[in-house]
Amino acid sequence: MEFVDWPVLGTYTGALTMVITITQITKNAKYIKKIPTQLWSYLVALAVLFPAYHFTNQLTLSNAVLIMFNAALIALAANGGFDAISRAFPDLFAKNDSSKA
Repeated sequence: MEFVDWPVLGTYTGALTMVITITQITKNAKYIKKIPTQLWSYLVALAVLFPAYHFTNQLTLSNAVLIMFNAALIALAANGGFDAISRAFPDLFAKNDSSKA
């Protein structure tokens, strides 16, 4: 069983899961944190979808145009989904501040 493969990343669910994961892991990196998270998640979505379509031999000019729109949908869902989860479970994503101990 494979956890992730190119055909899975080409689906809405696969791309969304990967975009949420990559965005949350990288958004506080030195140079990336200067980029708004919503824009960063859109760029990550493009970086997931283009190779997924390429490696499954589905990358055509018409699909390339659609990838840009699909990346926007995935980025919006990724941002909204994470915000909803973090509001529902605030302690799960609370930052530890050892100076208040």
